[in-house]
Amino acid sequence: MSAPGLDAKIASSVATCRETLNKGFERLVHAYHEKPLTGPMLKGRAELVDGVLQTLWQSFGMPASAVLMAAGGYGRNELYPHSDVDILILLPEEEDLELRGKISGLITALWDIGLEIGHSVRTVEECIEESAQDITVQTNMLESRRLAGPVALYDHFRSVLLANLSVPRFFKAKRAEQEQRYARYEDTPYSLEPNSKESPGGLRDLQMLVWISIAAGLGHGWRELVRHKLINPGEARELREVERFLQHVRIRLHLLAGRREDRLLFDYQESLAAALGYSAQAGKRASEVFMQQYYINAKKVTQLNTVLLLNFAEEFLDDRQLPAVVIDDDFQAVRELLDIRHDRVFAENPSSLLRCFLVMQQRSELKGMTARTLRALWQNRNRINAEFRANPENRALFVELLQQRRGIVSEFRRMNQYGILSRYLPPWNKILCQMQHDLFHVYTVDQHSLMVLRNLRRFTMAEHAHEYPLMTRLMFGMDRHWLLYVAALFHDIAKGRGGDHSRLGMIDAQQFCVNHEFDREDSDLVVWLVGQHLTMSHVAQKQDIGDPEVISRFAAVVVDERHLTALYLLSHADIRGTSPKVWNGWKAKLLEDLFHATRRLLRGATPQQALGVDDRVDEARRQLRYHGLRADIEKPFWKNLDQLYFLRHSPDEIAWHTRQLYHRPDPPAPVVKARLVESGDAIQVMVYTPDVPDLFKRICGSIARLGFTILDAKIHTTRHGYALDSFMVQNPEDATHYRDVISLIEHELADRLVNPRGTERPSAGRLSRKLRHFPITPRVDIRADEGGRNFIISISAVDRPYLLYDVAELLGAHGISLHSAKIATLGERVEDTFLVSGGGLSTDSIVLKVKQQLQEKLQL
Repeated sequence: MSAPGLDAKIASSVATCRETLNKGFERLVHAYHEKPLTGPMLKGRAELVDGVLQTLWQSFGMPASAVLMAAGGYGRNELYPHSDVDILILLPEEEDLELRGKISGLITALWDIGLEIGHSVRTVEECIEESAQDITVQTNMLESRRLAGPVALYDHFRSVLLANLSVPRFFKAKRAEQEQRYARYEDTPYSLEPNSKESPGGLRDLQMLVWISIAAGLGHGWRELVRHKLINPGEARELREVERFLQHVRIRLHLLAGRREDRLLFDYQESLAAALGYSAQAGKRASEVFMQQYYINAKKVTQLNTVLLLNFAEEFLDDRQLPAVVIDDDFQAVRELLDIRHDRVFAENPSSLLRCFLVMQQRSELKGMTARTLRALWQNRNRINAEFRANPENRALFVELLQQRRGIVSEFRRMNQYGILSRYLPPWNKILCQMQHDLFHVYTVDQHSLMVLRNLRRFTMAEHAHEYPLMTRLMFGMDRHWLLYVAALFHDIAKGRGGDHSRLGMIDAQQFCVNHEFDREDSDLVVWLVGQHLTMSHVAQKQDIGDPEVISRFAAVVVDERHLTALYLLSHADIRGTSPKVWNGWKAKLLEDLFHATRRLLRGATPQQALGVDDRVDEARRQLRYHGLRADIEKPFWKNLDQLYFLRHSPDEIAWHTRQLYHRPDPPAPVVKARLVESGDAIQVMVYTPDVPDLFKRICGSIARLGFTILDAKIHTTRHGYALDSFMVQNPEDATHYRDVISLIEHELADRLVNPRGTERPSAGRLSRKLRHFPITPRVDIRADEGGRNFIISISAVDRPYLLYDVAELLGAHGISLHSAKIATLGERVEDTFLVSGGGLSTDSIVLKVKQQLQEKLQL
């Protein structure tokens, strides 16, 4: 039984501790704002929590035989403003019922005073058992610190923990853990919203080095590693500098968010830049200046992390005594790593700054470079100067790097990481770590370009042929396909300079080709690709590729099949390299359809033949027969469809529509059918109903109410006045099991078309977080078509819920009839085109009024 009055004492102690914690935290924050120093903040909060924990430990009358320990980051005396507090309660024996109750009360009290607690209760034996099974548990224990309880038990725990720790095993486990963590973040520090703690180049990379150092008995800091000759004094200074930078970033993030937040979200980047003293400069926002500095620091972290891990491997692993295998006068292989044979290799033979990467490509047994080689690369990178770049031997080496059968992506990434690529290609230096503030790219410009290079390389690899069968076939059929790699390096190299980056990039690409003595044909192809790298995606996604004139104009741009194939491959790789979320099966099909139609035209077909109307009809008939429909059963339905319908729909779509409608060509009620697209990442919805003026608006509103966004729309009116519309829809949250909602879409959409829910505007829904930080001024263009009877309305704006509903509502209010629509949702931006008539659009004042009102509607 508890002594009388004990609960009141505990309650009083808890209240006092809460006040101590809050006031102490306020003082720390105030002091940090006055004089931003990471040490007083991190250690100060740890000491503040120490005092509170020790007070409550006593208040709850915890047994004198138990030890209270700080673990994890708290154990190393680093507590960020809103980090959780890891504690370990060490017992000499298993807890009894009374002790379990005290521990439960203590943990509850800690949560009550505002601490987020992570706790465990173990005996020494249980600690050793758990640490043997879980490397994370072992790591947390390694950083433990005694707060209360007998020193003897704590010392026994430490000695047993270290005695059971195998340094080689710990090192290998932490290295594997880092590889797994890197994979979660796409193996890059350069995403636009990196995690300052967990992403490559974040604090975790530095902490891991310290953990390994502690496990090996080499000390807790960078100076100790210098003493053990694992890093040099300059590297130790760099490690401390980047550590302070990342600590400040994480502290400010916590303070801005008011909670534990380690992601550099767009929501915080501008405020974070201001808090850290960055300001706008040279056309860049303050957030862009700050983020570029973040990426530079993250790059240093990954460099130093790599070097130190290599040194640890040499120190701890059993194969350190293996003899070196001589490769040539400059290089040798040491434990499957490329090593320079002496420290002055690059100084005496600067061409080896490029040749070392060629050796890596040509010798598959090499898995990387030694720390000594990487250090020497970084230290000698400035030897790549104008004289070096003008040397014919070096120019030939660089081109040879692009022509190898393996290792191109890995070595160009390594060249970028250690400053070789930006020294050899001076324009590359301008895009290094440069953010792209748009709604598509999730990588910096340099990393996006290397992703495009990676995607092109995958088209040449057998292991990826099942993913890209057509790409692989085209790539192998193209002579000197390595020219595409040159185009990949230069396609965005002029971003951020102002003006059209495609045109400016052509100048850089032209100079490169001249310097490297490309023949005229190859040079023209590379320069043309850089200038036109956006053209194919623009045509496929923003224009009606069922229109023969569109195909003819595009064919006039590409001129011949070699240029078409090269542009198709580059466009495919480019779009896939922007963001994992931007690419989908629908975009792949648009590009492929445009490619095939243009290739047929270039091979001598007429525009109509190129679009394959007869072939489409024949294939649709074949599919109908395959599904058991008797010959000519489609004729009553097809007689109401004009050639434009067959131009704009694939054989599969034609057959699908026909199977649903051949027996009811003029139904009194709407027919709504949906199906999963072949790629599985969207749903195609067909609506067949008598046409009415506000139909498009009602369909768009109904689809939006169901939580879907429209990726593509084909609006068609039959000869007998029925709307036959097709929509490609997708859940923007990307969490839908599409097959499970097909019936729901069919039922709800059909019901809403029959029974409208009123005409009031639906609630706007919530904008995605990303859209709030990328303001785009909407553009509206209205012009007459070549015949002068219809008008083309083109809009460009940030996507949002009910955008199409608003557009359709406004058009309807002006009495404007919609004939067709080309809906292109590109990431989180829309590029939509509508063919319309009526509404007095032949009058300039009406056009101006509609344009102004549309712009107002599209404004966020």
